[in-house]
Amino acid sequence: MTLRGRLLLAQLPLAISLLLIGAWSRRTIDTLDQASQQILKNNHLSVLAAQRMRDDAGTLARAVLARERGREGSFDPSGARRRDFEHELAFQEHNITEPGEREMTARLRADWQRLLGDYERAIAASPEEAERIYFSSLQPTLTELERETGEITVVNQDAMVRKSQRAQRRAESMSGLMLALTLAACLVGLFSSGWLTTRLTRPLSVLSQAVRRLGQGDLAARAVLPGEDEIAQVAREFNTMADRLREYRSSSLGELLHAQQSSQAAIDSMPDPVLVLGLHEGVLNANRAAIELFRIDADAEPQAVWAQSQPEVREVAERVRRHVAAGQGPFTPRGLEDAFPIALRDGQHHFLARGTPVTGEGGDVVGLSLVFQDVTRLRRFDELKTDLVATVAHEFRTPLTSLRMALHLVTEGSVGELAPKQADLLFGAREDCERLQSIVDELLDLSRIQGGRIELHTRPVSASSLMEEAIRDQRADARDRDVSLEHGAPSVERMVECDPERVRLVLANLVANALRHTPPRGSVTLRAAPDGDQLRFEVIDTGVGIPPEHLPRLFERFFRVPDSARGGAGLGLFICKEIAEAHGGRVGVESEPGEGSIFWFTLPIARVPSDPSATA
Repeated sequence: MTLRGRLLLAQLPLAISLLLIGAWSRRTIDTLDQASQQILKNNHLSVLAAQRMRDDAGTLARAVLARERGREGSFDPSGARRRDFEHELAFQEHNITEPGEREMTARLRADWQRLLGDYERAIAASPEEAERIYFSSLQPTLTELERETGEITVVNQDAMVRKSQRAQRRAESMSGLMLALTLAACLVGLFSSGWLTTRLTRPLSVLSQAVRRLGQGDLAARAVLPGEDEIAQVAREFNTMADRLREYRSSSLGELLHAQQSSQAAIDSMPDPVLVLGLHEGVLNANRAAIELFRIDADAEPQAVWAQSQPEVREVAERVRRHVAAGQGPFTPRGLEDAFPIALRDGQHHFLARGTPVTGEGGDVVGLSLVFQDVTRLRRFDELKTDLVATVAHEFRTPLTSLRMALHLVTEGSVGELAPKQADLLFGAREDCERLQSIVDELLDLSRIQGGRIELHTRPVSASSLMEEAIRDQRADARDRDVSLEHGAPSVERMVECDPERVRLVLANLVANALRHTPPRGSVTLRAAPDGDQLRFEVIDTGVGIPPEHLPRLFERFFRVPDSARGGAGLGLFICKEIAEAHGGRVGVESEPGEGSIFWFTLPIARVPSDPSATA
């Protein structure tokens, strides 16, 4: 039998139990329905018939009284009431169901015949005679007839109550019996289905154990299952797979050795040094370039190789190892500024380290490959470029200064009045000249920073004085742009250890940027607050904000936010970052589009008592 058939067979006891419960429930419902129908047929219809007969008899009697009093319209000449009474009486005679009901019905028939005789005599007699007949005979007969119909009604109503109570007791007993039978059937069905299912899943347990042993490396594990069903077929396929895997494992050792030799030849052909490190060990492998440049003994133990390597290499490798071990993925340098020097036989070289995780069979990181890229020539080219930029910028300063002075004299009217169009052109030229001067200054500062020629002359300086000078220098520009410029007074005066000239440049750049990107009637605020052992300066604006995708690159060289307002060459924020970091501080930005920006940097707090009277 197939697995599908066995599974269906396992569900058969439960299905049979449900069918039996359904049949018993149907029988119980039919019994209760028959009881309610019997009550309606035997008793309720008799009650209705008795009530209608009483009404019809009363109507005939009232017709006689109405005729005697001269109201002929109340007379029933067609005999419809008599026919209705006869119809109801005939139904009652054929619906005798309770003890004594037959005798009551016979008396009712006799009284009805007597009532009809009195009615016929009263209709044919004179009014005086009809009145006598009504009060002497017809009314007493009508009273007797109403009493008898009332007796029939009471007998059937009592019977309805008794039968209803009996049906309710029977329903309650059947409900309890049905609940017991349902529980018993469910337990029997579940037990039978569970027993059959256990027998069906026993081969799966055997197959599961074989799979577990194979996963643990036992290539001799086999699942022996008799039969021709689907599970037995899967077991045979599993055994075939295990046989082939065992053959593959025994025959693939040479291929693995060949693959290892090929990979070793590949990394040996690379001109850059390559090291393979264990996650918690030393050097596991090294290519020829690493052995020659770093003077590594390839035959030594991993820890011994690591101990004899150069300190610079160990420091960088440990940093990359921590990065990879923390699950942060590959280690990639930001640029040439991350290059580190190593003294080699032919002089000092600069290298960039790139680390890639090495994963094991389970996907866990077990080591890393470390490639050292020699960027010595690139650094020299970068230095030449920096020197060229500095030379060009320096040569620009003298003619640019003369040009600025000439434009200033002409626009101020020192050499004569200017026509309006001439003044507009010259004022535009003066603004471009000032912008070019700012770019030249930034390029010179950049060349000094990259060349390591920037010098800091630090001393304790009042934070309030730095912010006040920055606001005073930018007050005119803020007024022209209709932007509010102010600074919040610190709760406690602080002194910072810094070079005031360099910090003024940072504040000037940040405030100028904030003013440039804040619309009219906006505001720019400077404030300072302690941040650990440093003081955090913030420039807060209500400008357009910066999109999130541009924030990581905001402090890079020559980077400008696309579609931003016209400004410098994209060096101002880079210079601010370099100056802040040269002081041992940090720099950052917080911004949301449409909600303004907060540019901040930190400076170390001076180790001197606060002196509010100190100035820059």
